[in-house]
Parts: sequence; structure tokens; C-alpha cells
Amino acid sequence: MDLQLKNKTALVSGSTAGIGYAIAKQLLSEGAKVYMNGRSQARVDDAVKKLQAEVPGAQVAGVAADFTQVNEIDALLKAIPTIDILVNNVGIFEPKDFKEIPDADWLRFYEVNVLSGVRLSRHYLTQMLAQNWGRIIFISSESAIMIPSEMIHYGMTKTAQLAISRGLAELTKGTNVTVNSVLPGPTRSEGVGTFVEDLAKSRGITTEQMEKEFFETARPSSLINRFASVEEIANMVTYVASPLASATNGASLRVEGGLVRSIV
Repeated sequence: MDLQLKNKTALVSGSTAGIGYAIAKQLLSEGAKVYMNGRSQARVDDAVKKLQAEVPGAQVAGVAADFTQVNEIDALLKAIPTIDILVNNVGIFEPKDFKEIPDADWLRFYEVNVLSGVRLSRHYLTQMLAQNWGRIIFISSESAIMIPSEMIHYGMTKTAQLAISRGLAELTKGTNVTVNSVLPGPTRSEGVGTFVEDLAKSRGITTEQMEKEFFETARPSSLINRFASVEEIANMVTYVASPLASATNGASLRVEGGLVRSIV
């Protein structure tokens, strides 16, 4: 299927690894031009080179920016003034007992996971409305609607993304701009893979045993009983970014393996 993304330009925040990298690769494979982003220029440059090797003819570039630093965000916006597709993917997570989460962590999680998308969307939405075409996609999580007790601060930020996404979609009424959220479930990304491996080592078991135990105890409602691949998440995002998804707006789209027990 041709997703009609040739000559479209996309920015994917937090895309040097994991889900963001997979999204960038899928968009490039469909013919879009992609700007990647990471906290360090070295990681961005490495990711760009890797994608150029994996996707022949890829139009890919990168801009480093730490989303806790407003001046770096401003520099990114100056370097990339206009785009057609914005994927708000950058995010951080950390399991921590509620009583051990200090104010500084709440503020840091909110700034990176929520304000990053606010700041980028505030800049690009106006331009997209002016050209009467655009896609803004927030990478939220099933944790937005099933708040994990071990990461309440993370879940809070993912719920906030859904509210912002729906609110921005209301501003696109009657245009060819859409704003949606994609909700991955447990996904074998770089950070999650390391997290599971570390847990397995601390328990003296294999990563396969740890994954089985995770879905039996922590996420027993999962219907696929496994971690999703980053490519499976990227497939949904790439479709939603395309002109073919023109009737999908203001939606929260789940790619969580049936973990959420809900029919809507």
C-alpha cells in the first residue's frame, strides 16, 4: 500500500533509538523526509548514518535538543521552521515507589513528557493550519488509562498527553490537519529491554523467564502475552501520519496487545 508520504517532511522527537527510531525508519521507507532528534549530537549523527545505510536514498537529517532546555528547543525550531508531520515521541520513564518520588521528579517528567509536545505543537500547529494540511501525533501509552502503581508520575504525564491531543484536535475543525494519540503497550524498546535484563539479573533468572513473569503478574490482561516490537508501533504511527488516515482525528489509538479491558 502506498501511504502517499512522498515529499512530506516529518520531525520525530526522541528518535535515536527505540520506538522513535522505528517510526523514523518507517516514514523514510515511505518516502518522507525525516528530521531526527536526540539529546546529543553524537547520538543523532550515529542514528542518521545508520538510517542512511538501512534505507537507501533516505532523506534524513538530525538536530540535537534536550527538552529540559528551552534554549535548545528554540534552536531546534529555528533549524526546522516548517514540517508536515510532528511525532511527539520523546519521553522518560522510571519505576519508583510513590512516596519516594520527589517534586523534582514530578516536574522533570512533566517537562520532558508533556511540555515537549506542547512546545513543539504550539509552533507547528499554526503553520499546519495555514497550509491546510498536517499531522500531529502524540506517543502516549496504555499507562495513560491504566496508571501503573509503580510509575504514577509517568502515568500522569501520559494521561496529560491524551487531554492535550484531544484539545488540539478541536482546533483543527474543518481543516485537513489532524491530531491523534497512539498508545503503545509494553514494548521491547531499548530502555525496556535493558530494564527487563537488569530485573532478570537481579532475580537470577533468564530474560525469557522475566518476561513471562512480567505478563503473568504485572500485565496479566495482555492478550498477546509478549512485548510488542517497535516496528508494530511504528506501523500504526506511519499510517496515522499519512493522507489515508484523513478521517481519524482526535482519537486515542491503542497498540497495546489487548491489555486494556475495554471495548472502546
